[in-house]
Amino acid sequence: MLDLTIMEDLHKLKNELERTKIELKILYEISNAMRTTLKLDEILYIILTGVTAHTGLGFNRAILFLVNEKEQLIEGKMGIGPESGEEANIAWTKIEEEKMDLEDLINAFKNSNEILESGFNRQVRNLKVSMLDKTENPLSLAVLEGMPLHLTEQTIAKYQSSPVIKRLASQELLIIPLKAKDRVNGIIVADNFITNDPITKDDIRMLTMLANQAGLAIENSQLFELTVERAHSDYLTNLWNHGYFQLLLQTELEKAKATKSPLTLIMVDIDDFKIYNDTLGHQAGDKILKTLASLLRNQSRKMDLVCRYGGEEFTIILPHTDKKEAFLIAERIRMDIQKYPFLNEEIFPHKQLTVSLGIATFPENGTLAADLITTSDQSLYQAKKQGKNNTCCG
Repeated sequence: MLDLTIMEDLHKLKNELERTKIELKILYEISNAMRTTLKLDEILYIILTGVTAHTGLGFNRAILFLVNEKEQLIEGKMGIGPESGEEANIAWTKIEEEKMDLEDLINAFKNSNEILESGFNRQVRNLKVSMLDKTENPLSLAVLEGMPLHLTEQTIAKYQSSPVIKRLASQELLIIPLKAKDRVNGIIVADNFITNDPITKDDIRMLTMLANQAGLAIENSQLFELTVERAHSDYLTNLWNHGYFQLLLQTELEKAKATKSPLTLIMVDIDDFKIYNDTLGHQAGDKILKTLASLLRNQSRKMDLVCRYGGEEFTIILPHTDKKEAFLIAERIRMDIQKYPFLNEEIFPHKQLTVSLGIATFPENGTLAADLITTSDQSLYQAKKQGKNNTCCG
């Protein structure tokens, strides 16, 4: 009888050691993958892949939120998971047939924008909740208390007004805070809405351990991106500078070619700016440039890239935008600038500050960055010739 008990204990111990070995291997692989990049999107994808991959923690679906302390918001940044059982089966079958491991899944993201363009991910990026309302928002509770939340069918009911709970429509989910130096900087939400596998204590423990590494990786990435932003920003306007504009345009052009989508470049130039500078001096002119830069940034869409090209010229890179849509955007920007009460604008010939804009679009106006720059510049010149305060297309 004693020998049987010892054998059972040994068998149990062996199973626990095997499980621990597998868990450590998973965490080691995810940790190693996170060290290969400082790009935030890639870091977020690696974390979520670790949470959802069959060779990782194996959850059906996961969302990563980041804490925006300045605006006191918790913002959806990326989501991985199917939208239906049918979609899940297609994805899981492909992974099984191609014998894709964690490294394969991570590399797939680097070579494709498919994840970022998925319907689920677009919905996630629209999710924003207040950090302060912990009574009706479980994410806020997790951030403010810094503790994991395991919501079951019974406890989920009290959070039905939460937009995240409504969107996921899950019977059970796990909310884990991500920490860096005792400060919560993000949240992972995970569930098994397809398989309905129960969330175990081991699941909570594993995801918590992953979250501890993830929080630090995200902080390092954010510090890196802040450094890059400062290095490539124009000192006066805080927009991207000319050198970084060239890199951004080339990068977006390559993405447009890969996804067979349009890309438009708008060039913006202040009309008669020399008169203003000559009359009031360059310090007054600098104030105008800073104000206009803020207007351009605020009037552009989140995905657009606003840069200072040089002097009084600015550029806006519009991904996934054809010429017709870009023209409407350019005209809206032009009219908003015309209406804005700039300081001492009565100095200008028409008693108001105006801009001229030139447009060039890939692929109609060329396949090289130089083609788009040349065409938008020519279009801008045409807008000037037609009387200024105008938009022309290449």
